Amino acid sequence: MDISNNQEPRLKRQRAVLTKLAGLAGAVLVLAATPFQTHASEAGAADSYPAKPISMIVSYPPGGSVDAAGRILQDPLSRTLGQTVVIENKGGAGGTIGTRYVASAKPDGYTMLLTLSSHTINPAIYTSLPFDTEKDLIAVSLVASAPQVLVANPKFPVKSIDQLIKYVKDSGEEIPYGSAGIGSPSHIAGELFRLKTGLKLTHIAYRGGGPATVDVLGGQIPLLWVSLPSVTQHIASGALNALAVSTAKRTPILPDVPSIAETIDGFNVDSWYGMFAPAGTPAAIVAKMQKAIAQASQDKRIQEAFNAIGAVVVGSPPDELEAIVKREVVMWKALAKEANIKVN
Repeated sequence: MDISNNQEPRLKRQRAVLTKLAGLAGAVLVLAATPFQTHASEAGAADSYPAKPISMIVSYPPGGSVDAAGRILQDPLSRTLGQTVVIENKGGAGGTIGTRYVASAKPDGYTMLLTLSSHTINPAIYTSLPFDTEKDLIAVSLVASAPQVLVANPKFPVKSIDQLIKYVKDSGEEIPYGSAGIGSPSHIAGELFRLKTGLKLTHIAYRGGGPATVDVLGGQIPLLWVSLPSVTQHIASGALNALAVSTAKRTPILPDVPSIAETIDGFNVDSWYGMFAPAGTPAAIVAKMQKAIAQASQDKRIQEAFNAIGAVVVGSPPDELEAIVKREVVMWKALAKEANIKVN
């Protein structure tokens, strides 16, 4: 009997099995090594970050409060990080143009977004957006907090929220109020106030806080919800009466003006400024940027500069801003549905 002829096929099968097992073992080793290699590469990227200038995309045009916030941060961040922070204004469509740009950018820490609280309003008022607010961007830091303020023309016979509620109910009339535009934080504050009080209030949308302020000063409208910097001087001079601020607590900028939450429990509309990065940006890089923002927030000059635009600097960790985004997206969708707020 020729044993070699019988054994040869068996040996071939054994070699094939061993070759397959070796390949599988190699694949397992590669898969096992991949997480460690990924973490190592991320750590290396964070150690060398930043190695070139950083683009801070401001999602509103030059001259506005978001642009001002970016320019306040620009120098201290550049000094702390050791690289130039370059501001690029990509305004339009309520901040969505700049947000889309960052959402589609490479997640390497060199493209950051500075935007306003409209970030959480937009998913509620636009029928569709070219990005997912919660999935395509990650929170870096709540940079600053700023209230809206409800002001009245001095000839309008109210000087407090309680007086306003009583006056509107007793008059039985539809009382107009202005805002900086449909879907703006001032509009959201106004509609939340209307719904919580049940008052007959009619919204008049302006193209920005400036024109609206002119009309409330002139008496064309009796009431206006607006960002604090637009009316601070007019409040100080007595040209306008400040009835309340929209945040949960009083602002140190106008400590004598009550918050609406003192009259209406749970009322809070915060026109915050937030820093975001594209989803997938390494956590170590996010942490380094957040640390730089937090460091800037401790500088008295930075605090005063934010106060000048009606804001209080915060510099929070990422999870605080992330929680705000998740909570407000749900809240403003419900409000927009109830108040029928839409942008075509």
